[in-house]
Amino acid sequence: MSRGRFIALEGGEGAGKSTQARLLADALRLRGVEVVVTREPGGTPGAEAIRGLLLGLDGDGWNARAEALLFAAARSDHVERLILPAVERGAWVVCDRFVDSSRAYQGGGGGLSDAEIMELHRIGSHGLLPDLTLLIEVSPDVAAGRLAARDGDSADRIGGRPADFHARVAAAFDRFASADPARFARIDGDGTPEQTHTLVLAALDIGE
Repeated sequence: MSRGRFIALEGGEGAGKSTQARLLADALRLRGVEVVVTREPGGTPGAEAIRGLLLGLDGDGWNARAEALLFAAARSDHVERLILPAVERGAWVVCDRFVDSSRAYQGGGGGLSDAEIMELHRIGSHGLLPDLTLLIEVSPDVAAGRLAARDGDSADRIGGRPADFHARVAAAFDRFASADPARFARIDGDGTPEQTHTLVLAALDIGE
């Protein structure tokens, strides 16, 4: 049996990653591919429990290092129990966020070094990286409009951080994609979901 593929979708708040994950999964299933759609933090019962600790509105006490440790713990369980078994049986795994979000949010936004984040990832998840990372990039105005429509005044604890934090996150994603163009495909996410989906399929060399 051939190995499947592991595809991660990355980007800042309001990029439309969840929508694109769903559209990509639908397109793959139409082509007869087994697809597992998942998210981070989450994807397994243990990781979902950690998600509640990380994103709950009452979780204001986590510092960047504690966050990084919690994300790494959730990811370790996710990789071992869901991602690797699915890929090894030949399925495609489409994941809404992976380690590059930790690098951008706890690293670029929170001030930890990339080496620290990646050392936690090496310990917890054997350094697993996606076969391809789709970085969906949207302008700040577009992202703000989408978030207002989606969340109103109820953004989660990380999504509700100040604009300068999210600017550092965006700059970090830009650095990662520029430094590793073989793993990252940059997707213009300012258009309609259908327009962005077409760009995603092109990046994966999958026709309409």
